Amino acid sequence: MPIPVNHAKPVRMTAKENAYNQLQQWIIDGTLQPDEKLVDTELAQALNLSRTPIREALQLLEVQGFVEMFPGKATRVTRVEKEDLKTLLPPLSALQALAAELAIPRLDSELIDLLTETNQRFADAIKARDNFSALKIDQEFHQHIVNAAGNPYVDTILGRLQAHVRRQFFHHSLILTQQSVEEHSEIIAALKEQDAEKVCLLMKANWNRTVDELSL
Repeated sequence: MPIPVNHAKPVRMTAKENAYNQLQQWIIDGTLQPDEKLVDTELAQALNLSRTPIREALQLLEVQGFVEMFPGKATRVTRVEKEDLKTLLPPLSALQALAAELAIPRLDSELIDLLTETNQRFADAIKARDNFSALKIDQEFHQHIVNAAGNPYVDTILGRLQAHVRRQFFHHSLILTQQSVEEHSEIIAALKEQDAEKVCLLMKANWNRTVDELSL
């Protein structure tokens, strides 16, 4: 089981949170492949942690649907089923739209500048055909809006849904295009105009089109 050693090490997290976040990211981006067997001793060594937080993290990942645990036998990464997009998309796009609407009263120039700068990096990654980075930056863009919404319940539920959608994106090698950049620009403009109805429609359209392309 090849495990990276140069991964980013989160700070100010419990050992369990550290393990959970890193293992989830490796499953999402394909570092840990579907059906791959996970050995807690190897993971503990790679993350410089004891086996206890690794086991606790794996239990959380099982609840979230990222791993399957067979006591006394093995723990494996779950498979990626493309049909799951049909059940993931409706709540995801609706909550992303809600997050954008909730962010409007909390907008400031700093957030607009951050979204604009993030979208420029997104455009640069697409132009460079750096699909991996583009997917990462796209996630950043949407997370900035979710953070601005300031609703921990929306943030938590979206985080769980989006993790599975992002895994679909990486697994099926989704290639984001200039159209996504333009849609982000329209979202930024609607936020600046404080047009809640428009920003909700744009946010839903952005997710629907992207996932429609993945479903082809």
